[in-house]
Amino acid sequence: MKSPSDDDLGHGFAEGDESCLNEAYRRWGALLFTVALRRLGDPEEAKDVTQQVFVGAWRGRENYDPKRGSLKAWLMGVTHKKVADQLTRRSRHLRDVQAVTTQAAASSPQQDGAADSVLDFVLLTDELEKLPEQQRTVLKMAFYEDLTQAQIAQRTGLPLGTVKSNTRRGLLRMKNRLEVDGGAHG
Repeated sequence: MKSPSDDDLGHGFAEGDESCLNEAYRRWGALLFTVALRRLGDPEEAKDVTQQVFVGAWRGRENYDPKRGSLKAWLMGVTHKKVADQLTRRSRHLRDVQAVTTQAAASSPQQDGAADSVLDFVLLTDELEKLPEQQRTVLKMAFYEDLTQAQIAQRTGLPLGTVKSNTRRGLLRMKNRLEVDGGAHG
């Protein structure tokens, strides 16, 4: 059986032909993964982004107009947007972690470096234990095992969105608690 041309593939995709989705994944899935991997530097995140691109493209296929460009170019555009979104989420996560770490450091008295590290560890461990179970679990896996959110989702069986929400809520709760405690002691 002859594989469809790129134009036929684009028209079939826009019309909702699932075989065109499969063919598009076979034809360009590795390319999109490679683009995502080069920008993100993490194979797990790149896999997630590639999956999000095809799922999002399929769900939003009514936005694709074959007259305006090729399906490959449209998928590349979706990939760049999803990568940018992922980088924004990563940056936000790092800011939250830095805010918690900075707040923890500011709330403890000035001592030598080793003692500060121990105090920070004890303070963060104490704050982690006060979190609801799911938030505590995902943050411990992120802090102590250095796992990505995708890896945490895979290990816990929780949806990736739930892991992200629990991470964000846990960090915000810790930040707010440390600010309150730091304000009371400072």
